[in-house]
Amino acid sequence: MSKILNIGIPSKGRIKAQILDLFKKNKLTLISERGERDLLGSIKQIKNAKILYLHSREIIERLGDSSLDLGFTGFDLLQESEINTRNKINVLKKYNFGKASLVIAVPDFWLDTQTCADLEEIAFEFKEKKRKKLRVATKYPRLTREFLFSKGITQFKIVDSKGSTELCPFINSSEIVSDITSSGETLRANNLRVLQDGIILKSEVCMMVSKKSLNKLGLKKIIKIFSKKY
Repeated sequence: MSKILNIGIPSKGRIKAQILDLFKKNKLTLISERGERDLLGSIKQIKNAKILYLHSREIIERLGDSSLDLGFTGFDLLQESEINTRNKINVLKKYNFGKASLVIAVPDFWLDTQTCADLEEIAFEFKEKKRKKLRVATKYPRLTREFLFSKGITQFKIVDSKGSTELCPFINSSEIVSDITSSGETLRANNLRVLQDGIILKSEVCMMVSKKSLNKLGLKKIIKIFSKKY
């Protein structure tokens, strides 16, 4: 087993900045030879730790295959991953930042669609009258599918979103969306409205560990540092 501890941090965005602030609060100095754009780094005070700046979703994958020992990323991404991956990862701590909700949102002009029960009727009408399935754009197909099934909505088609999910209904890629939002402002700005019972999942940034790495030398010390109350 390698003595190097590989720690994954998101490579960009507000969550990256908030996690880096955790390191500062714990008086840990991150070193990057090439500056802020470097994808590799180290911790001055912990000689056997290596920092890898990765896409937030990739952190989950790398924890699952144990090429990362420890990682900081969103709970939503863990829950969206395959069960085989989830079973290989432990959530050690949930932080009070990076909070967001995965929601079902419909166009504002769908005035009669306020709940998932209303959406079930719409989906049925699409199938019976328009001879097609209601399209749902999302980057979270597994969670969205499970949620809609749990609400009795079965007549729908998942559309894989690669960019700005909230735009999909207005470029005729979908009728509705399942999207992650922290305040709902972007959805409202694009004339979308969250269903009254349309919250699929609440998320926040978590510290996660690969189960295979739990006994690696020095890892428990790092976990203890980042398990403090802030």
